[in-house]
Amino acid sequence: MIIIENTLVSEDVLDEKFVCDLKACKGHCCVEGDEGAPLEEDEIQILEDIQEAVQPYMTEKGKQAVKDQGFYVVTDDNELATPLVDNEACAYVYYDKGIAQCSIEKAHSEGKIDFKKPISCHLYPVRITKNANYDAVNYHEWIVCQWACVKGDKLNVPVYQFLKESLIRKFGQSWYTQVEIAAEFKRQSKAE
Repeated sequence: MIIIENTLVSEDVLDEKFVCDLKACKGHCCVEGDEGAPLEEDEIQILEDIQEAVQPYMTEKGKQAVKDQGFYVVTDDNELATPLVDNEACAYVYYDKGIAQCSIEKAHSEGKIDFKKPISCHLYPVRITKNANYDAVNYHEWIVCQWACVKGDKLNVPVYQFLKESLIRKFGQSWYTQVEIAAEFKRQSKAE
């Protein structure tokens, strides 16, 4: 683990290679799993505020899930998450040529909203665990992302580089610069 400001960063974030390959995985990270995407408290109001702009991109089942469950749910672990359709796909998923896509991100890309998508989605495959004095920043390895690891290896792109935009969004440019410095130091140490 590497300490950067008030975070503990797993060395896997610096070492593992990762580049999403939607053609290969079909967006399964938005469909698989036991719970929806983790949400931060300040994202709840945002989700409510953007519903009108996002709904045109959602599936009918997704719209019904939000209507029945709300803009968010509270998980068994007392965490906030997006609702699911039939205990599978995130309610905000729609499909384009068989690939799961995010209706929130689609509304953002078309200039309808300023919010790109929940930060947990933007950060994936990094997961953040909040503790009393720090946030743990960990790489989450999941079989549905095996093709992203293959593509990342082929292109030699570490997780932190793939997630540059989202890590800066979450922690700021200064934090990200420190991650780059730590990664470079680690590379030079291995070379010696």
